[in-house]
Amino acid sequence: MTEIHPSAVVEEGAVIGAGCKIGPFCHVGPEVVLAAGVHLQSHVYVTGDTHIGEGTVVFPFASLGTDPQDLKFAGEKTRLRIGARNRIREHVTMSTGTAGGGGVTTVGNDGLFMAGCHVAHDCVVGDRVVIVNQSALAGHCQIGDDVIVGGLSGIHQWVRIGNGAIIGALSMVTRDVIPYGLVAGPRAELEGLNLVGLKRHGVSKADINALRHAFEALRDGDGAFRDRVQAIGAGNDSEYVQKIVAFVMGDTDRQFLTPAP
Repeated sequence: MTEIHPSAVVEEGAVIGAGCKIGPFCHVGPEVVLAAGVHLQSHVYVTGDTHIGEGTVVFPFASLGTDPQDLKFAGEKTRLRIGARNRIREHVTMSTGTAGGGGVTTVGNDGLFMAGCHVAHDCVVGDRVVIVNQSALAGHCQIGDDVIVGGLSGIHQWVRIGNGAIIGALSMVTRDVIPYGLVAGPRAELEGLNLVGLKRHGVSKADINALRHAFEALRDGDGAFRDRVQAIGAGNDSEYVQKIVAFVMGDTDRQFLTPAP
């Protein structure tokens, strides 16, 4: 059974899936689509061309699908797509995209977005991502699967963060972060590998050792960073090392965080 509190406003045109719960004083705009089992607890504002995937729970005072915070935005038709089974906590904000960035902000499945965090226009956020309290993703960021962004951190626009990386609290990240990297600091530095995360995800000891050797080669090797990356990939059969190689050799508008000597 779908439950809509009498004080909630659901505008004509909104699509409400089976088993949704819309609590007191929520506002759901006319282009919003809520999949089955979405729960808006109370005082949630959802607007724009926004789709929220099944089983997602949104806590009070979150604002989803509002216009992007971009001076170039001129009211063009853009979208926000949020996946399934996310937990979106109090005062979280997520914007739609911009025409210059592809027109859509995308959030994957099974994420946890803690109180007060922000996902800006045209971001692409993967699955099982955790964004801790009061952290912000600027426009056009790409966040891989299983990433953790620590509290009160900021990710610069256009930055990519690879799968399985962890960003320490109070960090400012202005360059791309390799998969499985461990980053921390007011001007963030690549300090090592997310070994705890790798072990928690059941990565084999052989692959972890391969990643360790690869990281040492990135830190101590000769030549430009991309040259070192190509060298560690040559003849290395670890899928995890090859993911780092593919990430670094991919398209980017930013430089990379490199290992501190």
